[in-house]
Amino acid sequence: MSYNLLMHVWQRPFALLPTFAPRPWGVMDLAPWFPNPTPAVKVGEAWFTADGNPTGAGPTFGELTRRHPAEILGPGQGEECPLLVKILFTSERLSIQVHPDDEYAAIHHDGSRGKTEAWHVIAAEPNATIGIGLSAPLTREQGEAAALSGEIEHLMDWRPAAAGDTFLVPAGTVHALGPGLTLIEVQEQSDITYRLFDYGRGRELHLEHGFAVSDLGPYTLGNDTRHTADAGRTILTHCRYFTMECRTSRGQLLFAPLAPHFHLVVVIKGEGTIAGEPMVPGAVWCVPAKADPFVIESSQSCDLLITYPSVTPTASFYEPSETA
Repeated sequence: MSYNLLMHVWQRPFALLPTFAPRPWGVMDLAPWFPNPTPAVKVGEAWFTADGNPTGAGPTFGELTRRHPAEILGPGQGEECPLLVKILFTSERLSIQVHPDDEYAAIHHDGSRGKTEAWHVIAAEPNATIGIGLSAPLTREQGEAAALSGEIEHLMDWRPAAAGDTFLVPAGTVHALGPGLTLIEVQEQSDITYRLFDYGRGRELHLEHGFAVSDLGPYTLGNDTRHTADAGRTILTHCRYFTMECRTSRGQLLFAPLAPHFHLVVVIKGEGTIAGEPMVPGAVWCVPAKADPFVIESSQSCDLLITYPSVTPTASFYEPSETA
């Protein structure tokens, strides 16, 4: 696609194409979401909004946001998308880990963002669990000793996880995922992870940084931020960095540029079209801040996760009946 044609790429939604990351805890089969990119390798993550992600518009996502930062991301968002969207697939437990906040990351990682994240579970095997926070408070010395001995695995608060569950994981929260999960992760645009325990896989641990930022106590947020906003619309969670909501569309869902920022749309279930382009489960679309009005259409019930960099629920997506 030529640069002249890209002059107005921000006027309509465009597809974000995945890049796949191998992980020792990943899966060998990504069905029904994606064809296997490397069938002989365990894939744990599909990334969508990193700088190098390919797009349906031709250039990478980073190239587009640098060319049209205000039009795509919105005024004041900079040239890099502040949110990273992934789909995760687990066959084993992830490392027990923690992420720094913005202040610590900026000091110790060359001005990087920290990493507050949230998970929305879209598939789960029976008895699937997530570890989030500790079952009882520990001192730093106790935490370090537990990490070195492996006892920290048994001190985690392992909770049941089922499709439809959402968990907000602020920076500093000690956490892990169990096997048998497929989930959408929305996070700050950062790849800083401190491993505290890795089940003997031989990967590097980061105990000094990790315990400097860890909240060594129980997790208390739960699903407190979840609420129903309108018929067919649920605010899954929100924080200072983003809001995640689920929209169930039956027929038409309209978009108007009523918010000063981009939106990211992840198709969870159902098929249809977005601005006339086909959308299927696992597809992710960027809706630029300056996009023209368009329609999402489906002949069946279609579940969409929509996320954006604001704590205020968006007014940009609405049912036709809302304007009657």
